[in-house]
Amino acid sequence: QGKFTLLRDTRTDGSFLVHHFLSFYLRAGCKVCFVALLQSFSHYNIVAQKLGVNLTAAKERGQLVFLEGLKSCLDLLFGEEEEQPGQPSPLQFLSESPFDLRALFDFVRVSLSATDSDSWKGPVLLVDDLTVLLSLGATPVAVLDFIHYCRVHVCSQLKGNIVVLVHSNEDLEDEENELVVNSLCHHSDLILWAEGLATGFCKDVHGQMKIIKRLSLQQVGEQDLVQVYQYKIQERNVTFFARGLSAAVL
Repeated sequence: QGKFTLLRDTRTDGSFLVHHFLSFYLRAGCKVCFVALLQSFSHYNIVAQKLGVNLTAAKERGQLVFLEGLKSCLDLLFGEEEEQPGQPSPLQFLSESPFDLRALFDFVRVSLSATDSDSWKGPVLLVDDLTVLLSLGATPVAVLDFIHYCRVHVCSQLKGNIVVLVHSNEDLEDEENELVVNSLCHHSDLILWAEGLATGFCKDVHGQMKIIKRLSLQQVGEQDLVQVYQYKIQERNVTFFARGLSAAVL
């Protein structure tokens, strides 16, 4: 409880981690606010069904609050957004100047606010992919402020968890993106870093996973614990193994 987990991918697609955490927290009986900026609801629902979770049913019973970023952006830009009185669009910053992510934070805060009828075990904020906000025009400071307020509200006040996916690619020289990614790394309790193989594509080894447990955040003088595995993504699960020890090699 109260942990901030950063999912980071470089030269590969780390979305399988998002699907894992989404199904994991829903099965655990947690209240989940999912800010999905990368894919449609039907995409996440199809993958979740393979993992044994029904997102539509979770939405209907109030366990899952889903923000479909792609649809909201189009509705807002083309003037089709149906605003409720006193409730602006979570992505209102697209039509404002200067950019302000306060409406998005208010959406998260209201979505995870406890009610008397709630019987969920704990609140969870899941974001896929945070760096999309930079592509939509938000400044790095606005994005980092948004995450800071979410951490204070969800992790500190509600004792819940936050899981955020960010995409990084040092080769692109995107300074704003790298600033956000590096800043989040310094504040994370756990970093799961998926990387593509330096040697290129391999059908039996899809990538490398670096697991960084930030022990230095908890105790001064402690070294972070780093574990490195390679992995292969299958239809319904992911197989992890030590580097160079895949079944194909052995």
